[in-house]
Amino acid sequence: MAYGGFDRLIGEIAGMDAVHRAGRVVSLGRGTVEVAGFGSHAALGDRVRIHGARGDSLEGEIVSLTPGRVTVLPDSAADGVGLGSTVEHVGQAGISPDDSWVGRVVDPFGRPLDGRPLLRGRAERPLRAAPPAAAQRRRLGERLETRVAVFNTLLPLVRGQRIGLFAGSGVGKSSLLGKFARGVTADVVVVALIGERGRELREFVEKTMGPDGMARSVIVAATSDQSPLVRRRCAWAAMSVAEHFRDQGKHVLFLADSITRFAEAHREVALAGGEPPSLRGFPPSTSHQIMSLAERAGPGAEGAGDITAVFSVLVAGSDMEEPVADILRGVLDGHVVMDRAIAERGRFPAIDLLRSVSRSLPDAATAEENTLIAQARRLLGAYDRAEMMIQAGLYTPGTDSLVDEAIRIWPELDAFLAEDAPDGTAASFDRLAGILAPPNAMPTPR
Repeated sequence: MAYGGFDRLIGEIAGMDAVHRAGRVVSLGRGTVEVAGFGSHAALGDRVRIHGARGDSLEGEIVSLTPGRVTVLPDSAADGVGLGSTVEHVGQAGISPDDSWVGRVVDPFGRPLDGRPLLRGRAERPLRAAPPAAAQRRRLGERLETRVAVFNTLLPLVRGQRIGLFAGSGVGKSSLLGKFARGVTADVVVVALIGERGRELREFVEKTMGPDGMARSVIVAATSDQSPLVRRRCAWAAMSVAEHFRDQGKHVLFLADSITRFAEAHREVALAGGEPPSLRGFPPSTSHQIMSLAERAGPGAEGAGDITAVFSVLVAGSDMEEPVADILRGVLDGHVVMDRAIAERGRFPAIDLLRSVSRSLPDAATAEENTLIAQARRLLGAYDRAEMMIQAGLYTPGTDSLVDEAIRIWPELDAFLAEDAPDGTAASFDRLAGILAPPNAMPTPR
């Protein structure tokens, strides 16, 4: 047997436990199960397996501890569980990623979802690992090719950057994530599908990602019908997989869809554990959970790779002040706002450039490129301020030279925001320079 295969076999053996402590169900109600008999061996977050009276079993997680008892939130309905049912203490359940997971679809426990065998890696990683030490992390790296014109130019993405994708449902968010998975320069792509509709998983794999995207990707998925424990675990498990490749010195692109569903799952778990709601129904620990997840991404320490992350956020009615959006926006290196009105007129990706920002600027671009970016934003801003008058026919040409120029270039510039960019960043900036050039003027060669 090759060393690699033997290495994985060791991982499978290491994941087996010979002894499990057992307790008994002493109370059921309000979606939770009270268990006694674990003594001091149980800890918050430990996994348990409940054996029902009919021979079936279900798993759950300890969400609260009191003297002599623990509160368990089951992964599914506790049908068949009765008083005195045996509860097996499984312990902390991490995840053991392996290089062979590339091209695969797995669940948050590291089990295959694509019908093929999957071996676990030799070392088990914790779900909630600490981020790299702040003083030892590198600065943001070089600009990345994205194959999307707007991200090659006006909203650059750099290695180790963390950005938020803020969008309502049905405005093309998943399609844009698929473009990133296929086009952004990276060694490995890790995608967390948190609370995704079950029918859309295969479509995302086969159509949105496609063979090119899947060839370098690991997808960790938890569907919307699964318990909040599993949905919350999905984000942590996917980040642990990304850290596995980062620690090999690789550049990892991490895509999470969506942090809103991660926060909602955490809310359900926290409320079951007795934590009071405070932030529009979210418990106080929501902020820490979101920020600690985001901090695990970003530049690595010396000798390690980097995790460039795109976190999507579902915002109802484009409300950027709702709790999850507000929390995440404060810890990221940029945010991209997608607007339903833009999507409804048929321009995809439906990015509202004036409400979006990349904090990698101005360092990610040259002086000439920054001049083009500033000019494009200035003209788009002028058009936006005068748009109502322009559409109503109330604007008189010649009243404002900046508005006149904005009207002239707006159709081409708006179309540019929807363009793919297979020829790279330099070609994208040349195209932008040509759009912004005065009439009958030749753009300056770059």
